[in-house]
Amino acid sequence: MSGTTIKSTKAAESVARHIETLIIEGTLRPGEALLPERELAKRLNVSRPTLRDGLKALQDRGLLRQEGNRGLRVAALGAGAITDPLLELLAGREELADDYLEFRDIVECQAAALAAERANEVDLRRIRACLDRIDRAFATAEPDEEAEADAELHQLIYEASHNLVLLQIMRALSGGLRRDVIQNRGRMFTLPHTRDRLREQHHAIASAIIAGKQDAAHDAAHQHLGYVRESLHRLRDSEAKLAVSNRRDTGGGLTG
Repeated sequence: MSGTTIKSTKAAESVARHIETLIIEGTLRPGEALLPERELAKRLNVSRPTLRDGLKALQDRGLLRQEGNRGLRVAALGAGAITDPLLELLAGREELADDYLEFRDIVECQAAALAAERANEVDLRRIRACLDRIDRAFATAEPDEEAEADAELHQLIYEASHNLVLLQIMRALSGGLRRDVIQNRGRMFTLPHTRDRLREQHHAIASAIIAGKQDAAHDAAHQHLGYVRESLHRLRDSEAKLAVSNRRDTGGGLTG
């Protein structure tokens, strides 16, 4: 093997290692598109053949995926494992919704406390911007945008925790988180003052993180998820009673 080949191989490995680090730390997000080859090679200061070798190694390991002629994107890491048939089965069981919220309560309270301890100015700027997004959607009564901003805030808190294992696991669950937030909001909006309460709770969590108050951030996250669980309990109870009343009204569909 020539010296040139060894140097080229090491450069390709360095490229792969650099991009892998950006993926692990959450800088490159699942589904995010990489720059075109020419520009990417220039940014990384390597030749295009060296770049291709590095990218090929990442594709072989499932970290990057090709989308037709549209270039490479970061793979939806963990999605295959976390959205397997078992999880789909669990997600479809109404009676397990409370277990899922209990799981989120355990994880998100600790994430909020870690964020209050570890968040830097970049993290806090992004959290403040997300709060502004929530407030704008609230003021203009855009429930879909409000739900998206809600889910984004939770993801930003995971990022601000600077626990990479926690971040990647919850990133992999982000599709379920967004679906959960949107579905829960749609049902909870039938309760009085829900939008106001949720907005206040998100501000409380974010304010505690921004102030660096770990216990307050933990408690605010716990109160928020406790409110969501309690509200959904009330809704399920109300819906179950209404279903019984409707069956009584129609004889269960078995009478003339």
